[in-house]
Amino acid sequence: MGKWDGIRDRILSGNSDTNIRFVDLRGLLKKYRFQERVRGDHFIFTRSDVVEIINIQPRGANAKPYQVAQVRRILTKYPNLEEPDVQ
Repeated sequence: MGKWDGIRDRILSGNSDTNIRFVDLRGLLKKYRFQERVRGDHFIFTRSDVVEIINIQPRGANAKPYQVAQVRRILTKYPNLEEPDVQ
């Protein structure tokens, strides 16, 4: 299991929303080929085949729990998103 598989699995499990590092959440979205825009401390992710816009901000070193849940809903709603690149 690679790094990104482990992070994806932790997000999908819903057991550690408060312990997901912001850089890991951001990196996972990039691996899923979301386009990133930065406005101040807001990191906005879009993808042409996903209706929702993901807007995340760090809380210290971690992602905000409700934003981790938002990413989980999108990964669940769009199960056929292209798998992340293998590292």
